[in-house]
This record gives sequence, structure tokens and C-alpha cells, in this order.
Amino acid sequence: METLKVSANSVPKSVAGAIAAVVRTGESVEVVTIGAAAVNQAVKSIAIARGYVAPNGIDLISIPAFAQIDIDGESKTSIKFVVERR
Repeated sequence: METLKVSANSVPKSVAGAIAAVVRTGESVEVVTIGAAAVNQAVKSIAIARGYVAPNGIDLISIPAFAQIDIDGESKTSIKFVVERR
């Protein structure tokens, strides 16, 4: 499973292109975020990616979950989205 890290400064169209490219290969993508602004960019990216792959007959689903990640020795709570074909 491919992992994409999305920040508050990520460009949704670019992230959507990366999500669409991986999903077209049949793999799943894990989109990892920390913070409300990053979650916002990730959700926009997933919505845009659905539009990119829909003409090919691919329907995306997203499964959100909390995750603990380690940054500089500190444990932080993140929200991850597993994006895959329906």
C-alpha cells in the first residue's frame, strides 16, 4: 500500500493526481494527515481524484481512521484515509 503525506500546504489537484495514478494500478493508497487544514486538503484531494478516475469506470471509497505516528520522538495523533476501489 502506497502512503501519501498531505500537509496544509499540499495542492489538492497534485495529490489527487497521485491518488488516481496509484488507484489505476489496482493498489490502495493511505493518505496521512496531521491537523485540520491537512485533513481539509486531503478530503478535497480524494473528491478530485474520484472525478479523475470515474470516466474509467472506477469508483473510489475512502475509509478514515485515527493513527498514532512518531515525529521527532513525539507521538502525535493523525487521521489517515485508506482510498481504494469499490
